[in-house]
Amino acid sequence: MMEEELHHSEHIPQWKKQEIEDIKALIEKYPLFGIVGVGGIPAKQLQAMRRELKDVAVLKVSRNTLVNRALEGSSKDCSEMIDYLNQQCALIFTNENPFKLYKLLEQSKTPSPIKAGAIAPQDIKVEKGPTSFPPGPILGDLQSAGIPASIDGGKVVVSENKVVTEEGNVVSQNLASMLARLEIFPIEVGLDLHAVFEDGSIFTPDVLAIDNDKYFSDIAAASRQAFNLAVNVAYPTTATISTLISKASSEAMNLGINATVLEPEIMDSLLGKAHSQMISLASAVSANNEDAVDEDLKSVLGAAAQSAAATVEEQPAEEAAEEEVEEEEEDAEEGGMAGLGALFG
Repeated sequence: MMEEELHHSEHIPQWKKQEIEDIKALIEKYPLFGIVGVGGIPAKQLQAMRRELKDVAVLKVSRNTLVNRALEGSSKDCSEMIDYLNQQCALIFTNENPFKLYKLLEQSKTPSPIKAGAIAPQDIKVEKGPTSFPPGPILGDLQSAGIPASIDGGKVVVSENKVVTEEGNVVSQNLASMLARLEIFPIEVGLDLHAVFEDGSIFTPDVLAIDNDKYFSDIAAASRQAFNLAVNVAYPTTATISTLISKASSEAMNLGINATVLEPEIMDSLLGKAHSQMISLASAVSANNEDAVDEDLKSVLGAAAQSAAATVEEQPAEEAAEEEVEEEEEDAEEGGMAGLGALFG
């Protein structure tokens, strides 16, 4: 058996052995690598992509058989990545995290004309509107390709919105030519990430394709909920202590007023409460019998009525004050967001 393996290895050209070793060295050098599809990318465009990525990643194009041997022989135990190899693949090596790599590759894709005989990746539509073409044979060419066209104002126009071919259909030569002339580019050309290997884990595009806006929105919502929970259960942290002290002070003052606790800090509030109760009682008595209330008390009731009217007029100012308080609470919640790490630390 060993003789057969030796005999087999002797027939591997030196350049292939060196290529396998170079790939294994790259796998060892970088914390992660991915397998990308390069099918359908013109050589010139592929070289341009390689230049654009040179500061953040290394793109290695090699034969699948050599890549297969390198993956099997790597000390990182990444042989499962072989399952993501298919025709026209390349390896990409980087120090970035898998999510950033995926986003980078997606952003680098560019619209491109679809070729005759290609499968439509989605429904291909033409939009109603003018074209740059003068009347001529182009009108018949468009119509023969299934594109509704007519002449209007001395120009060829697309007369209506239409799906000219559905997803999964083969694109004809005539339609591909007309779409290109209309500058309708239905496909995106770029490096198509199949999978990423990092620290023994394999990440596929369905995992890496996250919605950044939703992700940050969820974090913000979690922060607000955590802050509110900590305040409601009186859990002291650097993020919640100011709110907790303010809440405790307010609750203590309310308790003192309701229980009529004679303390200097709340005497004004207690006197105000007693005065209000007196006014309320005098008003009820006066309503049944005006003679039961003396002139001095009637004067007090009159002043109270005027004060109530003035309070109604000042209501917008109070609403503005309430809005200011709400803004302060929102600021406190944002402070909770900043201190989310300290919340449970």
